[in-house]
Amino acid sequence: METETLARKLGTTTHLSPLLMKARRLGLRVPEDLRTLAVQRGCRHYWQGNEPAGELIPLEAFSNEELAVALLSVAQVYDPYSIRCGAAMLGADGNDPKVLARLAVWERSEMVVAYVAACGQKYEPDNSFWTELLALLPATPEPKDGVMPHPTRFVAMNGYERHVGRKTTFEWQRPRRFAA
Repeated sequence: METETLARKLGTTTHLSPLLMKARRLGLRVPEDLRTLAVQRGCRHYWQGNEPAGELIPLEAFSNEELAVALLSVAQVYDPYSIRCGAAMLGADGNDPKVLARLAVWERSEMVVAYVAACGQKYEPDNSFWTELLALLPATPEPKDGVMPHPTRFVAMNGYERHVGRKTTFEWQRPRRFAA
């Protein structure tokens, strides 16, 4: 039985991923260790409780941009959890939109990255990062309905705000470094 990839779910061709090959060369199990690395780099909202304390590989060996696009690669096994981790890493502080766009094209994952960036732009309209990233990506069709996680899966929603009362607010889920 052939593995169900994100590409196959989207109706496109699966290819050999340079980023996933690099991750494997570095000793990472794909996708498990990519998700673990995202948690170790600050995606604590995806913490499972079984992640090792030390970072699997240093940032210099596998950048946050590479991690984000690897998690969003269409060559990945279809896993909405990995897509959500990738969306969080895509919005990591310090990511370079030019690098992300180049990697997305290299991975043939423009559709996925554009979908996440459009969701980011919807929930963070004042954040120029999303607008810049979208402008750098080639035009792509929308993903097939039901394949990508709903945009609300990329944000935390609060239904009550102190001193205001009932009010729905949205916060993009991105990695946050915490003091040890």
